[in-house]
Amino acid sequence: MLNGKVTVCAYKLASSLIKAIPDHLLSRVSNALGRCAYRLSFRKRAIVERNMHRTHDGPITNHELREKTQQAFISYAKYWTDSAKMQSLTDYQIDAGFTVEGFEHIEDAWSEGPGPILALPHLGGWEWAGRWLTCRPKFEVTVVVEPQQPEELFEFMMSYRESFGMNVIPLGPNAGKEVIKAIKNNHVVCLLCDRDIEGTGVNVTFFDEETSIPAGPAMLSIRTGAKIIPVAVYQRYKSHHAIVRPPLNSERQGNLREDVARISRDIARSFEELILLEPEQWHLMSPNWPSDHEALRKHHRKS
Repeated sequence: MLNGKVTVCAYKLASSLIKAIPDHLLSRVSNALGRCAYRLSFRKRAIVERNMHRTHDGPITNHELREKTQQAFISYAKYWTDSAKMQSLTDYQIDAGFTVEGFEHIEDAWSEGPGPILALPHLGGWEWAGRWLTCRPKFEVTVVVEPQQPEELFEFMMSYRESFGMNVIPLGPNAGKEVIKAIKNNHVVCLLCDRDIEGTGVNVTFFDEETSIPAGPAMLSIRTGAKIIPVAVYQRYKSHHAIVRPPLNSERQGNLREDVARISRDIARSFEELILLEPEQWHLMSPNWPSDHEALRKHHRKS
């Protein structure tokens, strides 16, 4: 209990400090934090190196690998500092720092109903995109978030997102029912789904290696008729830019298992294309393929 309270206090203090830092200095701070994390986070660095191999076209030199991996940590630090800074920004400032192409796909799906499912990878500044959507008065935004430890930190992060007007659903046994309710109420539902956190997903080939991604987006689309729209949000020097892809084909074509597998494969392919545009902004720092676990075990034995 005490450790949880200390962690939350540390987050609040860091957030207050970041909000007080002038914009022209904030990038230096996030760069320094990213470089520090790169040097200290051995397991995460090993995973990011593997991801850089996956996303690089052809052989990669050791120098290129170090540069790309370090840049991924700097990008992740920017994600956190930008998220903290958002709390002090007005809707006008959020809108001024965001551009988007393909937004008509979301508007059209929302107008036709039910509420669309935005499928996102852990890429760039996805938090900023959710905040930007809450600036659009006609949209209700629902997000599903992964529970975190300690519990006090998770509650803090939930209240942080709710303060922007987001409806927050914790990932768990009741999440599916809550998301279906949100879809039927025509909410825009945002799902980060390039990692199978619960280990109950569907097998796909993702960057030429078999792994699993959550079956939730495909199942929800089949059950509700909601369109699945792949989205990625990229960090720019002083802004964020979103690319919204056309809805995937989630109409029934076979039995349930076949359709879930087909739609999930399409999600994985869309994510590959979006990630390859800015692979150094891919913040997937946990094992995501069976070979990742084996690589970490070998790394541990060597160290």
